[in-house]
Amino acid sequence: MARPIKETPVLTGKDAKRFAEKMANPRPVTKEEVEAAKKVYEKFKAIASFTL
Repeated sequence: MARPIKETPVLTGKDAKRFAEKMANPRPVTKEEVEAAKKVYEKFKAIASFTL
């Protein structure tokens, strides 16, 4: 039987400020990172077989 899922903790104080700042100002993604992600996606897409 599955265990119950715990509630997500609420961020407060410095953690909340840091999280809000990172969400408002995400770091730029390089072209190399985009290409690497696309390559991995295509590899997984090629081996995936979802039959319903």
